[in-house]
Amino acid sequence: MAITQTTSATPDLKSTGVPTNYGALGTLVTVFFFWGFIAAGNSVFIPFCKHYFHLDQFQSQLIDFAFYTAYYVGALILFAYGAFGGKDLVGKWGYKKSIVYGLLFSALGAAAMIIAVNANTFAGMLAGLFIVALGFSLQQTAAQPFAIALGDPATGTSRVTLGGAINSFGTTIGPLVVALALFGTTAAITDEKIASLSLSKVIMLYTGVGGLFLAAAALFNFSKKVPSGISEEPTEKAGKALYSLLIMTGLLIICFVPVFNSYKTDMAALDDVQKHAMESFRLKWLFGALAVVV
Repeated sequence: MAITQTTSATPDLKSTGVPTNYGALGTLVTVFFFWGFIAAGNSVFIPFCKHYFHLDQFQSQLIDFAFYTAYYVGALILFAYGAFGGKDLVGKWGYKKSIVYGLLFSALGAAAMIIAVNANTFAGMLAGLFIVALGFSLQQTAAQPFAIALGDPATGTSRVTLGGAINSFGTTIGPLVVALALFGTTAAITDEKIASLSLSKVIMLYTGVGGLFLAAAALFNFSKKVPSGISEEPTEKAGKALYSLLIMTGLLIICFVPVFNSYKTDMAALDDVQKHAMESFRLKWLFGALAVVV
């Protein structure tokens, strides 16, 4: 998953001569790797869910939808807290604890996915992915300003860029590692391979991912090299921006509800004309959602 970087303010920052805390930075970049690795790994997981849960293309893409919606929801919650409370929740907890909480939340999501696979419920899978990404949202909110704080502010952009490079590395190898873990090969995934995939491999994969989240959380929590990163700076009031975001969120919900409700209809009982009408109905609402965002 690509990371957004803001560099315009860097030239105005004065050098303080503070040395970079490389020990803490080395620990921090592990979460940058996780974001790219897990997000890119979803591309391999989508065809498995499509076959295992008997989904159409739209339903299978809900995996990415749930994952990235969690980023929006997490950011909206943190923004709303700051707008109403006048304090930055991440700064109040400290960057270190915020990342630990985010990793634990992601570990909880991995556990939920294991339960969902055993229970054969796609909704549970989506909920698990949503929780994983919600943890990522908290981690990412804390990690980038934390990287800047781990040394001279004038060189903060360089540390964020390093995190971005590690993130890109995770994005590159994520699909390869997931494919190798599930199918034993990095070659093109065929329907035959998906059909023969053992559920135990999926469970083992997310058990390993959950274990890595817990290990990273423990590393952050007990590392003496990583400072708390508590910030007492007040946040600016942004009531108008918050209300605009809430209105946009409400409109998006209005657009998506009819699409999801349409899946209660048994498509097998419809003829071709009715199926075409149903697809047109869904597209109209989806284009409406796109118009809201644009």
